[in-house]
Amino acid sequence: MDLALLVTALILGVIEGLTEFLPVSSTGHLIIFGDLLNYTDAQSKVFKIVIQLAAILAVCWDYRERIASVVGGLRSDPAAQRFTAHLIIAFLPAAVLGLLFYKIIKGYLFNPLTVATMLILGGLLILYIEKRAYHPRLNSVEEMSWKDALKVGFAQSLAMIPGTSRSGATIMGGLIFGLSRKTATEFSFFLAIPTMLAATVYDVYKNWALLSVNDLPVFAVGFVASFLAAMVAVKAFIKFVSNNSFAPFAWYRIAFGLVVLASWHFGWVSWHDA
Repeated sequence: MDLALLVTALILGVIEGLTEFLPVSSTGHLIIFGDLLNYTDAQSKVFKIVIQLAAILAVCWDYRERIASVVGGLRSDPAAQRFTAHLIIAFLPAAVLGLLFYKIIKGYLFNPLTVATMLILGGLLILYIEKRAYHPRLNSVEEMSWKDALKVGFAQSLAMIPGTSRSGATIMGGLIFGLSRKTATEFSFFLAIPTMLAATVYDVYKNWALLSVNDLPVFAVGFVASFLAAMVAVKAFIKFVSNNSFAPFAWYRIAFGLVVLASWHFGWVSWHDA
C-alpha cells in the first residue's frame, strides 16, 4: 500500500471530521484539499463518502442517549414523535431537491472555484446575520413547530451547492427563524443524521462499481481519523456557540475563499476543472 496515499487519507479524514459540523463547508474543504493533494480519481469519490459517514456516526455516538430515548419513545411519547416528525419534515426539502438536481450539481459545481465563491458569499451572509438584532424565541428543539422545521429544511437545501456548508445553512437559517444559537446548532446536528445517511446511501449506490477490497486500508485510515476528529469538533463547537458569535467562522471562510481565488487568478495552483 502506498504510504503517501495513507497519509493523504489521514489528512482528509481529519479535515472532514473537523469541518463537517462547523459552518465552513466540509465538502468544500475536501474538494480543495483533495485537489491540492492530487486525490481526485474515481477512488476519491467513494473515499469522501466513507469519511462523511464516519463523521455522522461520531454525532450518533455523542448523542446516543438522546437518540435512544427518542427511538424508545416513538410508540408512546408525544415529544419523541413530534421531534422525529420535525426531523423528517426538515429533511424533505433537501431530499427532493437533491434527487432532482444531483447530476447537475455533481457535474458542474464540484470544483474549487465554485467552492471558493460560495465560501466568500456564505461568510458575508454570516456577518450580515450576526449584525441583525437577535431575539431568539425558541430555546430548545422541543419548542420547535413543524413550520420552524420546514423553514430550516429549506435553508439546509441551499447547502447542495458545495462551499455553502450544510451546518452553516441550517444554523444561520435557524437563527433567522428565531432559534437560539445552541438550539440551532443542536438541531443542525440531529438533522445531519438522516440527511447525510441518505446522501451516503445514494452516493454509494451511484458509485458502487468503484468499490474495491484493495482500498480498505485507505478507507479505514480516513474513517477512523474522521470519526475521532468529529468527536472532538462537536463537543468544542457546542461549548463555543453557547456564548460566542459565528463571526470568526465567517472571516475564516472569506479569507480561505480569497486565497483560493487568488491562487487561481495568479496561476499559483493549477486547479482541476477550473
